[in-house]
Amino acid sequence: MYSILLSRIAEKQLKKLDKKTQARIISAIKRCRIRPYAHVKRLVESPYFRLRAGDYRIIMAIKENRLLILVIEIKHRKKVYK
Repeated sequence: MYSILLSRIAEKQLKKLDKKTQARIISAIKRCRIRPYAHVKRLVESPYFRLRAGDYRIIMAIKENRLLILVIEIKHRKKVYK
């Protein structure tokens, strides 16, 4: 099972959201701990992946050698890719 690590930016972005959205995002991240590649999609021309949680997108890096999921950014789908 993979460990989950949130960057400082991701922690701040998560805290700014309402409780219902926070719970949805945390649930989505925990769900992909066992088989992350079944739930994520690779971003085009990037080493990062995206995970969908409602209207929000979670940008993450998956470190195979350390069994680690590094959450980089959490933003609304309209703002995350800019």
